[in-house]
Amino acid sequence: MNSNQEWQSVTWFDVDEHQAGQRIDNFLFSRLKGVPKSRIYRLIRESQVRVNKKRIKAETRLNIGDQIRVAPIRYEQKQDAPVSDQVAQGLLSRIVYEDEGLLVINKPSGIAVHGGSGVAYGLIEALRVATGKKYLELIHRIDRDTSGLVMISKKRSTLKHLQDLLREHKIQKTYAAIVKGQISLDEQRIDAPLLRYELANGERRVRVAKDGKPSQTIFKVAERFKQATLVHASPLSGRTHQIRVHGLSIGHPLVGDDKYGHQTPTKVQARRLCLHALRLQIPNYPIIEAPLPEDMQEVLVQLRNA
Repeated sequence: MNSNQEWQSVTWFDVDEHQAGQRIDNFLFSRLKGVPKSRIYRLIRESQVRVNKKRIKAETRLNIGDQIRVAPIRYEQKQDAPVSDQVAQGLLSRIVYEDEGLLVINKPSGIAVHGGSGVAYGLIEALRVATGKKYLELIHRIDRDTSGLVMISKKRSTLKHLQDLLREHKIQKTYAAIVKGQISLDEQRIDAPLLRYELANGERRVRVAKDGKPSQTIFKVAERFKQATLVHASPLSGRTHQIRVHGLSIGHPLVGDDKYGHQTPTKVQARRLCLHALRLQIPNYPIIEAPLPEDMQEVLVQLRNA
C-alpha cells in the first residue's frame, strides 16, 4: 500500500540479551521496517537517535539494558510490486529447485529479472511478494527476452558463495539457442572480445571489438535443419548479450533476435528470442535443468517439418 507512514511521537526500544552486541544501525534496520537505510543513517548523523540519552555512531554496539530513543519519523513507504495472485502462483509453480539458501526458477520469456526503466516490477520483486520473503536477491541475470534458469539467494552467505563461484568460472551454464543457417562445425569455441556501448536513445548494445572484454563461448550443434541449427551454448565468461553477439559474429544470429542480426533473411517464424537457459552445473549441487518451453519447441517442429 502506498501511504505516508508516520510516528507522531518518540519511539523507544529496550535492548535485551538477544540484541546485545548488535550494531545500532543493524538493530534499527530490523525494527524500522520500510524506512530507507539512507534515512536511518541520516537520523543517526543528525543525533535523532540516542542511546541512554547519548549521541552515537552507526557502528556503536548495544549492551543489555540500553534504552534507544528515536525521534518522530516521517517517510514515504515504497509501494509493493502490483503482482496479481495469478502471476504470483504462476511464478511459484516455475520453481525447479529450492533449499535453505538457494531458489532456482524457470523464468518465462518477456519478464525482466528486476524492475526499473519503465518496468513496474520484475522477477525478483514479484517473487518477494509471491513468497512473502523480503530477503531474496538475484545471484546473476539473464535478458528479459531469454527464458530459463535464474538463481536467487535466500541467504546472504549463499549469495556471496555462488557469486564467488561465478567469478571463478566454476558454475557451468548451458543455453539452448536456435540460430539462423546451418553451422558446419559440430563444436567450436568462439573467442571474440565484446564491448558495451549505448545508442542515442540510451539503449545498451554490444559488439565485437579489439578493445572489448575477453569473451569466449562454446557452441555445440544439437540438431541441424535446412534453415537453422539448434545449438547448446556454454559461455565461459559472463558478458551482456554474449551468446547473441557471438552467434552473429560467426554469421549465425539467433532466430527471433530483434537487436542482433535481424536483417539476416530467414523463413523461420518465431514469436520470441530463441534463447533458453537450459542447465546449471554448480559444485556440490545436483544438475538443475529446465526443459525447452513450448514456444521454442513449436519452432523446432516447424523446422523439422520444413
